[in-house]
Amino acid sequence: MSVTPGRRRPTIRDVADAAGVSRGTVSRVINGGHWVSEEARLAVEEAIRTTGYRANPHARSLVTGRSNSIAFLLTEPQRLLFSDPNFSTLLGGAAEATTQRGMTLVLLVAGTATERENVAAYVGAGHVDGVLLISSHENEPLIGWLHDEGVPTVACGIPLGYHAPEAWVSVDESGGARQMVRHLRSRGRTKIATITGPLDTPGGRYRLEGYRAELGEAYDDRYVAHGDYSAESGQAAMAELLERVPDVDAVFAASDLMASGALVTLRRAGRTVPDDVALGGFDDSGLADTLDPPLTTMHQPFDRISAEMVQMLIEQIKGSAPKAVTMPATLVVRSST
Repeated sequence: MSVTPGRRRPTIRDVADAAGVSRGTVSRVINGGHWVSEEARLAVEEAIRTTGYRANPHARSLVTGRSNSIAFLLTEPQRLLFSDPNFSTLLGGAAEATTQRGMTLVLLVAGTATERENVAAYVGAGHVDGVLLISSHENEPLIGWLHDEGVPTVACGIPLGYHAPEAWVSVDESGGARQMVRHLRSRGRTKIATITGPLDTPGGRYRLEGYRAELGEAYDDRYVAHGDYSAESGQAAMAELLERVPDVDAVFAASDLMASGALVTLRRAGRTVPDDVALGGFDDSGLADTLDPPLTTMHQPFDRISAEMVQMLIEQIKGSAPKAVTMPATLVVRSST
């Protein structure tokens, strides 16, 4: 899906290919030439001339004066900003981190093709200096567009479908899932199912990988059901599991919201938690300890994730190369297991 209408114009990628350098080097030349050798600078300037590349307003704003604003870009439907506590928690943390630095945080939502076009126009006009990219799905078109345009970007989670170096902050998805499975096994559970998130998201993919790796030879496809991180999908997936594998004695849901939905279905089926079925989640964003019974879950350090993303983005805006940070998830044991 294209996010820029009309005839394609030369991009930073074209300049980088012509100059034989990285896109990061091209971006640093455009943004003032910091930490770039004279040879590379001359090659980039020549490539700009031969390709006909014209710096967009965003790039010019970095040279003449920044907007002092960054975007919190959610690539999900608008309703999820309010229904999924993870997003609001990340937004609050990012707002606090930018306020402490005297900057403005702009909320952008791009869950539809039209919204993507609007975001591309807004960001491309230089209204923000960089982007915090939240909840990207595999091959999200805005990732490629932001990269090609040289817009400093930090993703929450590992961007899927892109092999070029990207900046991201992630929790250890696979390691957290393995720890949860080990915990359930330590409770004497042997028929452990999972409810995954969407497999085109890093949380969906890597939490399933961790679950499968920890079970090893005991892994059985019948004990895997899929959801979309919502409570409703957790209800449906749990019903599917009870029908397919009625002997299930533990469930690892890849989000607390899906775990809350699974809890509703288990109660309707006359299964008690944790006596009949132990239940674990992933996130610990506030919902987990309000459930009955309170939910055992993997804690994501959302405050640290937000603060690190903002700091990394500011460093990129100033010319630093992209980097990646992985933080551990921590097991929080409550009454559901």
